[in-house]
Amino acid sequence: MHTRRIGDVEVSAIGLGGMPMSIEGRPEEARSLATIHAALDAGVTLIDTADAYHLKAGEVGHNETLIAKALASHERGADVLVATKGGHLRPGDGSWTLDGSPRHIKEACEASLRRLGVEAIGLYQFHRPDPKVPYAESVGALRDLLDEGKIRMAGVSNADPDQIRLAGEILGGRLVSVQNQFSPAFRSSEPELRLCDELGIAFLPWSPLGGISRASELGSAYAPFARIAEAHGVSPQQVCLAWMLAKSPVVVPIPGSSRPETIRDSVAAADLKLTSEEIAELDAV
Repeated sequence: MHTRRIGDVEVSAIGLGGMPMSIEGRPEEARSLATIHAALDAGVTLIDTADAYHLKAGEVGHNETLIAKALASHERGADVLVATKGGHLRPGDGSWTLDGSPRHIKEACEASLRRLGVEAIGLYQFHRPDPKVPYAESVGALRDLLDEGKIRMAGVSNADPDQIRLAGEILGGRLVSVQNQFSPAFRSSEPELRLCDELGIAFLPWSPLGGISRASELGSAYAPFARIAEAHGVSPQQVCLAWMLAKSPVVVPIPGSSRPETIRDSVAAADLKLTSEEIAELDAV
Protein backbone atom coordinates (compact mmCIF):
# COMPACT_ATOMS: atom_id res chain seq x y z
CA MET A 1 0.00 0.00 0.00
CA HIS A 2 1.31 3.44 -0.93
CA THR A 3 1.33 5.90 1.95
CA ARG A 4 0.78 9.58 2.64
CA ARG A 5 1.04 11.70 5.76
CA ILE A 6 -1.39 13.28 8.19
CA GLY A 7 0.64 15.40 10.55
CA ASP A 8 3.53 13.22 11.66
CA VAL A 9 1.67 9.95 10.99
CA GLU A 10 2.12 7.85 7.87
CA VAL A 11 -1.19 6.42 6.64
CA SER A 12 -2.43 4.42 3.67
CA ALA A 13 -3.05 6.53 0.56
CA ILE A 14 -6.66 5.34 0.61
CA GLY A 15 -8.64 5.34 3.85
CA LEU A 16 -11.99 3.82 4.80
CA GLY A 17 -15.06 5.91 5.55
CA GLY A 18 -17.21 4.20 8.17
CA MET A 19 -20.46 6.15 7.77
CA PRO A 20 -22.36 3.67 5.47
CA MET A 21 -22.02 0.97 8.12
CA SER A 22 -24.07 2.89 10.68
CA ILE A 23 -26.71 5.10 9.04
CA GLU A 24 -29.73 4.43 6.82
CA GLY A 25 -29.42 1.19 4.85
CA ARG A 26 -26.63 -0.14 7.05
CA PRO A 27 -25.81 -3.84 6.83
CA GLU A 28 -25.75 -6.47 9.52
CA GLU A 29 -22.86 -6.09 11.94
CA ALA A 30 -21.10 -9.21 10.66
CA ARG A 31 -20.76 -7.71 7.17
CA SER A 32 -19.52 -4.42 8.56
CA LEU A 33 -16.87 -6.18 10.63
CA ALA A 34 -15.86 -8.16 7.54
CA THR A 35 -15.59 -4.91 5.58
CA ILE A 36 -13.31 -3.30 8.14
CA HIS A 37 -11.18 -6.45 8.35
CA ALA A 38 -10.95 -6.57 4.54
CA ALA A 39 -9.72 -2.98 4.57
CA LEU A 40 -7.02 -3.80 7.11
CA ASP A 41 -6.01 -6.92 5.17
CA ALA A 42 -5.61 -4.71 2.07
CA GLY A 43 -3.30 -2.32 3.93
CA VAL A 44 -5.67 0.44 5.04
CA THR A 45 -4.35 2.26 8.11
CA LEU A 46 -6.81 5.20 8.22
CA ILE A 47 -10.47 4.87 9.19
CA ASP A 48 -12.77 7.87 9.38
CA THR A 49 -15.78 7.96 11.67
CA ALA A 50 -17.87 10.35 13.81
CA ASP A 51 -20.06 10.19 16.87
CA ALA A 52 -23.01 11.25 14.68
CA TYR A 53 -22.82 8.16 12.47
CA HIS A 54 -25.85 6.34 13.88
CA LEU A 55 -29.59 6.05 13.38
CA LYS A 56 -31.49 6.10 16.65
CA ALA A 57 -31.24 8.69 19.40
CA GLY A 58 -30.03 6.10 21.88
CA GLU A 59 -27.13 4.80 19.81
CA VAL A 60 -24.83 7.83 19.51
CA GLY A 61 -21.38 6.64 18.50
CA HIS A 62 -22.62 3.43 16.84
CA ASN A 63 -19.90 3.62 14.20
CA GLU A 64 -17.13 4.36 16.69
CA THR A 65 -18.15 1.34 18.76
CA LEU A 66 -18.28 -0.83 15.64
CA ILE A 67 -14.82 0.25 14.55
CA ALA A 68 -13.36 -0.29 18.01
CA LYS A 69 -14.77 -3.84 17.99
CA ALA A 70 -13.35 -4.55 14.53
CA LEU A 71 -9.89 -3.22 15.40
CA ALA A 72 -9.75 -5.14 18.67
CA SER A 73 -10.41 -8.38 16.80
CA HIS A 74 -7.76 -7.93 14.10
CA GLU A 75 -4.01 -8.38 14.39
CA ARG A 76 -3.35 -5.09 12.59
CA GLY A 77 -5.90 -3.07 14.53
CA ALA A 78 -3.28 -1.26 16.57
CA ASP A 79 -1.67 0.10 13.39
CA VAL A 80 -4.75 2.10 12.36
CA LEU A 81 -5.20 5.85 12.77
CA VAL A 82 -8.84 6.40 13.74
CA ALA A 83 -10.11 9.84 12.81
CA THR A 84 -13.36 10.83 14.47
CA LYS A 85 -15.41 14.02 14.69
CA GLY A 86 -17.65 15.98 17.02
CA GLY A 87 -20.05 18.92 16.72
CA HIS A 88 -22.69 17.31 14.48
CA LEU A 89 -25.67 15.48 15.99
CA ARG A 90 -28.54 13.21 14.93
CA PRO A 91 -31.58 13.53 17.20
CA GLY A 92 -32.93 10.23 15.89
CA ASP A 93 -35.65 11.53 13.60
CA GLY A 94 -33.49 11.47 10.48
CA SER A 95 -32.35 15.08 10.82
CA TRP A 96 -28.88 16.47 11.46
CA THR A 97 -28.27 19.30 13.93
CA LEU A 98 -25.25 21.28 15.12
CA ASP A 99 -23.60 22.08 18.43
CA GLY A 100 -20.22 23.73 18.09
CA SER A 101 -20.07 24.97 21.67
CA PRO A 102 -16.75 24.25 23.38
CA ARG A 103 -18.60 22.45 26.17
CA HIS A 104 -20.29 20.06 23.78
CA ILE A 105 -17.14 19.38 21.77
CA LYS A 106 -15.19 18.52 24.91
CA GLU A 107 -17.98 16.30 26.22
CA ALA A 108 -18.28 14.62 22.83
CA CYS A 109 -14.54 13.97 22.77
CA GLU A 110 -14.67 12.35 26.20
CA ALA A 111 -17.48 10.07 25.03
CA SER A 112 -15.57 9.17 21.86
CA LEU A 113 -12.51 8.31 23.95
CA ARG A 114 -14.58 5.84 25.96
CA ARG A 115 -16.19 4.23 22.92
CA LEU A 116 -12.89 3.88 21.07
CA GLY A 117 -11.18 2.59 24.19
CA VAL A 118 -8.10 4.78 23.83
CA GLU A 119 -6.21 7.20 26.05
CA ALA A 120 -5.95 9.77 23.25
CA ILE A 121 -7.80 10.04 19.94
CA GLY A 122 -5.43 9.88 16.96
CA LEU A 123 -7.18 12.59 14.93
CA TYR A 124 -10.14 14.59 16.23
CA GLN A 125 -11.99 16.92 13.87
CA PHE A 126 -14.57 19.65 14.35
CA HIS A 127 -17.36 18.19 12.22
CA ARG A 128 -19.19 21.23 10.85
CA PRO A 129 -19.31 24.98 11.61
CA ASP A 130 -22.18 26.02 13.87
CA PRO A 131 -23.60 29.45 12.89
CA LYS A 132 -24.65 30.01 16.51
CA VAL A 133 -21.10 29.70 17.84
CA PRO A 134 -18.05 31.77 16.80
CA TYR A 135 -15.74 29.50 14.82
CA ALA A 136 -12.78 30.54 16.92
CA GLU A 137 -14.52 29.26 20.06
CA SER A 138 -15.26 25.87 18.50
CA VAL A 139 -11.69 25.41 17.29
CA GLY A 140 -10.46 26.67 20.64
CA ALA A 141 -11.94 23.53 22.15
CA LEU A 142 -9.69 21.46 19.86
CA ARG A 143 -6.71 23.48 21.04
CA ASP A 144 -7.59 22.74 24.65
CA LEU A 145 -8.01 19.02 23.90
CA LEU A 146 -4.59 18.98 22.24
CA ASP A 147 -3.01 20.75 25.18
CA GLU A 148 -4.64 18.32 27.60
CA GLY A 149 -3.40 15.29 25.65
CA LYS A 150 -6.94 14.05 24.96
CA ILE A 151 -6.26 14.11 21.21
CA ARG A 152 -2.98 13.64 19.34
CA MET A 153 -3.88 15.64 16.22
CA ALA A 154 -6.61 18.11 15.26
CA GLY A 155 -8.50 18.77 12.04
CA VAL A 156 -11.56 20.57 10.72
CA SER A 157 -14.32 19.43 8.39
CA ASN A 158 -16.62 21.29 6.00
CA ALA A 159 -14.48 24.41 6.32
CA ASP A 160 -13.84 27.23 3.86
CA PRO A 161 -10.40 28.82 3.23
CA ASP A 162 -10.87 31.58 5.81
CA GLN A 163 -11.91 29.06 8.44
CA ILE A 164 -8.93 26.86 7.60
CA ARG A 165 -6.53 29.76 8.06
CA LEU A 166 -8.24 30.80 11.29
CA ALA A 167 -8.11 27.25 12.62
CA GLY A 168 -4.40 27.10 11.84
CA GLU A 169 -3.83 30.29 13.82
CA ILE A 170 -5.90 29.20 16.81
CA LEU A 171 -4.19 25.81 16.91
CA GLY A 172 -0.77 27.43 16.74
CA GLY A 173 0.23 25.71 13.51
CA ARG A 174 -1.06 22.32 14.68
CA LEU A 175 -3.90 21.93 12.16
CA VAL A 176 -3.10 18.71 10.28
CA SER A 177 -6.18 17.99 8.15
CA VAL A 178 -9.24 19.35 6.37
CA GLN A 179 -12.10 17.00 5.52
CA ASN A 180 -14.44 18.42 2.88
CA GLN A 181 -16.81 16.99 0.32
CA PHE A 182 -15.11 16.50 -3.02
CA SER A 183 -16.06 14.31 -5.98
CA PRO A 184 -16.61 14.53 -9.76
CA ALA A 185 -20.08 15.85 -8.96
CA PHE A 186 -18.99 18.23 -6.19
CA ARG A 187 -15.90 20.30 -6.97
CA SER A 188 -16.58 23.49 -5.03
CA SER A 189 -13.88 22.49 -2.52
CA GLU A 190 -11.10 23.01 -5.08
CA PRO A 191 -9.99 26.23 -3.28
CA GLU A 192 -9.69 24.34 0.01
CA LEU A 193 -7.73 21.55 -1.69
CA ARG A 194 -5.31 24.07 -3.20
CA LEU A 195 -4.88 25.81 0.15
CA CYS A 196 -4.13 22.51 1.88
CA ASP A 197 -1.57 21.74 -0.81
CA GLU A 198 0.02 25.14 -0.23
CA LEU A 199 0.10 24.69 3.55
CA GLY A 200 1.08 21.02 3.55
CA ILE A 201 -2.13 20.01 5.35
CA ALA A 202 -3.83 16.70 4.54
CA PHE A 203 -7.02 17.04 2.50
CA LEU A 204 -9.50 14.20 3.13
CA PRO A 205 -12.27 14.15 0.50
CA TRP A 206 -15.51 12.75 1.91
CA SER A 207 -17.98 11.06 -0.43
CA PRO A 208 -15.22 10.98 -3.07
CA LEU A 209 -17.29 8.65 -5.26
CA GLY A 210 -20.40 10.81 -5.06
CA GLY A 211 -22.07 9.40 -1.96
CA ILE A 212 -23.67 6.14 -0.91
CA SER A 213 -26.51 6.26 -3.44
CA ARG A 214 -24.48 7.55 -6.41
CA ALA A 215 -21.14 5.75 -6.26
CA SER A 216 -22.37 2.93 -8.51
CA GLU A 217 -23.54 5.49 -11.10
CA LEU A 218 -20.16 7.16 -11.49
CA GLY A 219 -19.32 5.51 -14.83
CA SER A 220 -22.70 6.20 -16.39
CA ALA A 221 -22.95 9.79 -15.19
CA TYR A 222 -19.42 10.80 -16.18
CA ALA A 223 -18.42 9.12 -19.43
CA PRO A 224 -14.67 9.91 -19.36
CA PHE A 225 -14.30 8.02 -16.07
CA ALA A 226 -15.94 4.96 -17.65
CA ARG A 227 -13.89 5.22 -20.85
CA ILE A 228 -10.57 5.53 -19.01
CA ALA A 229 -11.59 2.73 -16.66
CA GLU A 230 -12.24 0.44 -19.60
CA ALA A 231 -8.85 1.30 -21.10
CA HIS A 232 -7.12 0.29 -17.86
CA GLY A 233 -9.37 -2.69 -17.15
CA VAL A 234 -10.51 -1.28 -13.82
CA SER A 235 -13.67 0.25 -12.32
CA PRO A 236 -14.68 3.91 -12.80
CA GLN A 237 -14.46 4.20 -9.01
CA GLN A 238 -10.77 3.28 -9.10
CA VAL A 239 -10.18 5.88 -11.79
CA CYS A 240 -11.94 8.51 -9.69
CA LEU A 241 -9.77 7.84 -6.62
CA ALA A 242 -6.57 7.68 -8.69
CA TRP A 243 -7.51 11.04 -10.23
CA MET A 244 -7.86 12.54 -6.76
CA LEU A 245 -4.54 11.11 -5.61
CA ALA A 246 -2.89 12.68 -8.65
CA LYS A 247 -4.16 16.14 -7.74
CA SER A 248 -1.80 16.59 -4.79
CA PRO A 249 0.32 14.50 -2.41
CA VAL A 250 -1.77 15.88 0.48
CA VAL A 251 -4.97 14.20 -0.77
CA VAL A 252 -6.09 11.09 1.15
CA PRO A 253 -9.53 9.93 -0.06
CA ILE A 254 -11.79 8.19 2.47
CA PRO A 255 -14.39 6.33 0.38
CA GLY A 256 -17.25 4.95 2.41
CA SER A 257 -17.92 1.24 2.17
CA SER A 258 -20.12 -1.43 3.71
CA ARG A 259 -18.94 -4.41 1.65
CA PRO A 260 -15.52 -6.09 1.57
CA GLU A 261 -15.39 -6.12 -2.24
CA THR A 262 -15.94 -2.37 -2.59
CA ILE A 263 -13.18 -1.35 -0.20
CA ARG A 264 -10.80 -3.80 -1.88
CA ASP A 265 -11.61 -2.18 -5.22
CA SER A 266 -11.06 1.31 -3.78
CA VAL A 267 -7.71 0.38 -2.24
CA ALA A 268 -6.45 -0.79 -5.63
CA ALA A 269 -6.69 2.80 -6.88
CA ALA A 270 -3.44 3.57 -5.07
CA ASP A 271 -1.61 1.45 -7.68
CA LEU A 272 -3.38 2.94 -10.71
CA LYS A 273 -1.23 5.39 -12.67
CA LEU A 274 -3.08 7.77 -14.95
CA THR A 275 -1.38 9.65 -17.78
CA SER A 276 -1.21 13.42 -17.75
CA GLU A 277 -3.61 13.43 -20.70
CA GLU A 278 -6.11 11.28 -18.81
CA ILE A 279 -5.88 13.51 -15.74
CA ALA A 280 -6.46 16.60 -17.88
CA GLU A 281 -9.50 14.96 -19.48
CA LEU A 282 -10.99 14.13 -16.10
CA ASP A 283 -10.24 17.62 -14.77
CA ALA A 284 -12.29 19.00 -17.66
CA VAL A 285 -15.39 16.89 -16.91
